[in-house]
Amino acid sequence: MGNGTSTTRGTLQGPSYGTWFALLSLFAVIYLGSAFSPALLDDADSTHAEGAREMAVSGDYVTLHVHGVRYLEKAPLPYWLVAVSYRLLGVNEFATRLPTVLAMLLLSVLGVQWAGRAFGGHSSIYAGLFVATAAGPFLFTRIMIPEALLSLLIAAALYFFFTALTGRGPAWRWYPGYALLGLGVLAKGLVALVFVGVTALLYLIVSGEWRRWREFRLFTGLLVLFAVAAPWHILAGIRNPRFFWFYFVNEHFLRFLGERYPKDYNKLPASLYWGLHLVWLFPWSFFLLLPLRRLWRVVKEARAAGDEAPVPGLAGRTRLLLWIWAGVVLVFFAFSTSQEYYTFPAYFPLLLLLADGLSEAESLRKPRWLVASAALLAFISLVAGAVLIAGLWSSRHLPFEPDISTVLAAHNLSEDTLSMSHMLDLTGQSFAALRLPAILAALALVIGPVVALGLRLRRRHYAATWVMALTMGLFLVAAHIAFVRFGSYLSSKTLADRIAQVSTPKDLIVLYGDQAYGSSLPFYLQQPIYLVNGRTTSMWFGSSYPDAPHIFWDDAELLREWNSQRRIFLFVPPHLRSQVLALLPSESVIAESSGKTIFSNRP
Repeated sequence: MGNGTSTTRGTLQGPSYGTWFALLSLFAVIYLGSAFSPALLDDADSTHAEGAREMAVSGDYVTLHVHGVRYLEKAPLPYWLVAVSYRLLGVNEFATRLPTVLAMLLLSVLGVQWAGRAFGGHSSIYAGLFVATAAGPFLFTRIMIPEALLSLLIAAALYFFFTALTGRGPAWRWYPGYALLGLGVLAKGLVALVFVGVTALLYLIVSGEWRRWREFRLFTGLLVLFAVAAPWHILAGIRNPRFFWFYFVNEHFLRFLGERYPKDYNKLPASLYWGLHLVWLFPWSFFLLLPLRRLWRVVKEARAAGDEAPVPGLAGRTRLLLWIWAGVVLVFFAFSTSQEYYTFPAYFPLLLLLADGLSEAESLRKPRWLVASAALLAFISLVAGAVLIAGLWSSRHLPFEPDISTVLAAHNLSEDTLSMSHMLDLTGQSFAALRLPAILAALALVIGPVVALGLRLRRRHYAATWVMALTMGLFLVAAHIAFVRFGSYLSSKTLADRIAQVSTPKDLIVLYGDQAYGSSLPFYLQQPIYLVNGRTTSMWFGSSYPDAPHIFWDDAELLREWNSQRRIFLFVPPHLRSQVLALLPSESVIAESSGKTIFSNRP
């Protein structure tokens, strides 16, 4: 790989071709290699994919539909991209995940460009490496959610605004930022405006450059933003009565206040909310003290200098913007109901700060804090690796279990509102089903940080960072293999395949309960389904329209159809099985997987 860039801080030399090849190859192994599997998951993953599939089939790119029911709570851009991907590549897992993979690739490349321009040295390479190998971005791109795309658009908009503010050039240089901000609104609504607008405003105030707001070309820039974002909102409002109340009031303001109806989100305890970011930014979060120490030093120097404090250069201004940006996102969701992945847009600025802090520390003659951070990371990783090894040893005599659900703790789907809650289901016996990924993860945790620490003690810092990145790549590959092992537990594709083998076009496919319990079923069968007691959560508002298809049954209607001449395949999630068995007069089990059952009224 060579040195990649000059080791001199502030140099604008970019990565060499060999370094670009290594960086992109590592990205491809992690993200492209994991785009083909596992099957799409129940709940949000398949629900969103089904919306994109129905969009591609119907050609209606204004009103999103799921199971033929209006699905108006989401912004359209992610669905447009996946629908186009389906048109080009067919309806499959890779086509579903490709837009997210490309968003992460562009985010990594933007990290290289921004850090190289602002900080120079190895910061450029490290920014790309950190985006590609941090745990949180990988975990939260396993499902079809807009966070990666939103993060890219916010980052790109702020990059264009910042370069326009700190450079010289024609007036049009401001407008790409407004266009990207408009796309951000189409990706996930008004939060894009909040994050970019509040970040820019606070930056101007804190930097003392508030008088420069006139340079932002606000009037013509907002015209560009509205030209991008407004047409879809106007058309959606015209075609869907009550859209503006539901989309802006219920899904934006009431969701933020925790009053959204129906309520299907929890709020993380404050300690968990803040502490988990050390996990989401692992392993690079262990170097957070490096940029924090510099921030504290800069604040003390600014206080001491008072009004005579010098205006920071490009690197200092960039750091200020990144801290404000990350802070705006984190504080915003600290007061809101949120899923763990909502703070995804804060990962990019934090990772750039970490890349800069690590690069600066490596240039010091005695980087004591860097070595101490590396030692702490090695210690924690060794402990985690030892736990994995102990689990593997304790399960060495247990037989391999193909259905991982049989060795997981009991889990109530009706209470599952956090995206990473399945991690709490792991038991000691789970190691019998996860031996290969556990071995790879243990190797990554035991070898990588220890070797990296040894290299840092020998002042071979650049090699140490690459060792950490490569072994983190191995860890994420292990995580993907484990994720695939959870496939039958988190997805209903195997049940859909079984129904496809034995059903005819005249048969009815019915799902008992909320559609999220088995949303991958209709995606893979690519046919309408009926929902028993399923006028809930994401189906609630769309079902109130007069043109909503008659797919919502109650128990009485299920019994009537069950006793008719039509053959019915009934999907039942594990926690509702006893309730359904008490309801049905007779049934035949067609298929079972991870506690989920397909019943039929005909053998």
